[in-house]
Amino acid sequence: MYDFLDGEVAGRSAARVVLDVRGVGYEVLVPPGASFPSSGRLRLWTHLVVREDSHSLYGFRDEATRDMFRALLGVTGVGPKVALAVLSGLSSDELVAAVVAGDAKRLTKVKGVGQKTAEQILLDLRGKAAMLSGGGSAQAPAARGPAQLEDAVTALISIGYSEKDARKQVERASKTVDPANLELLVRTALQG
Repeated sequence: MYDFLDGEVAGRSAARVVLDVRGVGYEVLVPPGASFPSSGRLRLWTHLVVREDSHSLYGFRDEATRDMFRALLGVTGVGPKVALAVLSGLSSDELVAAVVAGDAKRLTKVKGVGQKTAEQILLDLRGKAAMLSGGGSAQAPAARGPAQLEDAVTALISIGYSEKDARKQVERASKTVDPANLELLVRTALQG
């Protein structure tokens, strides 16, 4: 619903920022210990979590960290509180490295993450690690546009593909067509 908020910092604590956007104060929950100014202009990339009893807005310094937060929310048993804890304890690059290496021990060092949760994070994020890293590997260069790949996967899932099959088809299609062209990418994935 909200992609980002841009405004003046009206308040700051360890785990929240109040951002004044044209006279409206938005309370935004942020990873504890993350570096945010206590005054001045700030842009936060946001994610809104709607629950029966609350609407909570979460904010991040960049889109990549927000995308990592969203990926963590997709892990079975991980909610916003644990996702924030993981992002407080590990940088995005460290998290991707732990997932790629299958390093559950590294994840359990984060407060609130036990062995079972760490193993679930590794299991659920294993196939997404290359996209979450911003495509830094030789097989997924940054020019490929991880957002387009995720959008193509979502499109295939929405018409009945399993996530595993959708990722496989999109990966295959991205090697033969320009991944920046979402429509062509989806069409090619459907033909594969």
